[in-house]
Amino acid sequence: MKEITQRLQRIPVELIFWVGSLIAILFLEPNSGTHFSLCPLDQLGFNWCPGCGLGRSMNLLAKGDFQASWSMHPLAMLAYVVIFSRIWQLIKNLKTTHNYG
Repeated sequence: MKEITQRLQRIPVELIFWVGSLIAILFLEPNSGTHFSLCPLDQLGFNWCPGCGLGRSMNLLAKGDFQASWSMHPLAMLAYVVIFSRIWQLIKNLKTTHNYG
C-alpha cells in the first residue's frame, strides 16, 4: 500500500489536469443552447472571446464532425496537438526523472 501511495504522489498534478480536461471535453454537449462557462470575459459580460467555442469544437472534432468543428472554432486541431504534446512531455519526464519540474 505504501508503494502505491508513493507512486501516486509522483504523478504531476498538471498531467491529471490535462487528462481530465480531455475526458471532460468528450462529455460536452456542443449543440445545447446554454452551457456553463469558466471564461472570465463571458463572466464580465463581453459577447466575444477568442477562445469561446474551442471546447465545443474539440468535442465535435473528437466525434469526427470536421466541418462543424471548423465552423465553431478553427483552432481545435492545434489545441489537441498542444495538449497531447504536453501530456507526452509530462509522461516522458515522469519516466526519465523522479520529478517533473
